[in-house]
Amino acid sequence: MKVGVLDVQGDVKEHVAAVREAAFSLGLTAKVLEVRTPAAIKSLSALVLPGGESTTIGSLMRKYGMLDAVTDVACDIPVFGTCAGMVLLAKEGARMKDGQPLLGLVDAKVVRNAYGRQKDSFEAELNIPVLGKRGYHGVFIRAPALVKVWGRCRSLCRYGGKVVFARQDNLLVSAFHPELTCDTRVHEYFLKMV
Repeated sequence: MKVGVLDVQGDVKEHVAAVREAAFSLGLTAKVLEVRTPAAIKSLSALVLPGGESTTIGSLMRKYGMLDAVTDVACDIPVFGTCAGMVLLAKEGARMKDGQPLLGLVDAKVVRNAYGRQKDSFEAELNIPVLGKRGYHGVFIRAPALVKVWGRCRSLCRYGGKVVFARQDNLLVSAFHPELTCDTRVHEYFLKMV
């Protein structure tokens, strides 16, 4: 299994470490690497779009031809978008900056900074049934949220009346940052999708 973490900006190293730990926990052999080119994306078994600044990540993806590369593989491999990655994967956006690219893959409407600005970042205990009965500690940093889902997109967790974790077929999105905790269950869930 070859898992890539898009490396243009954001929590890249944290996701690489979390995916490695999750693979180890599951007893899987996984090569986890930072990807910087469209060709590298096309050779993966799974891809993570990390948190960061969504406009910057989207602009750099456009500049280096990675938007099309992600769209091309999204039908064939699992893709996991956290925070900014969630924004990029959505079909619709609200309160977006001009020029914010969206991949338009997840049947959802996303709102950036749904809970406020940087100073309003927070942590919360979440109930995520697909991860088991034990609560999950979510880290929300200028977090987006899905305010509307339709079609094949299914909510896996809500917080404050908004969807913060969802799945659509082989696409997974989270408003929180699972790579910033010691709990590998979200990454394990993602790896089981491969």
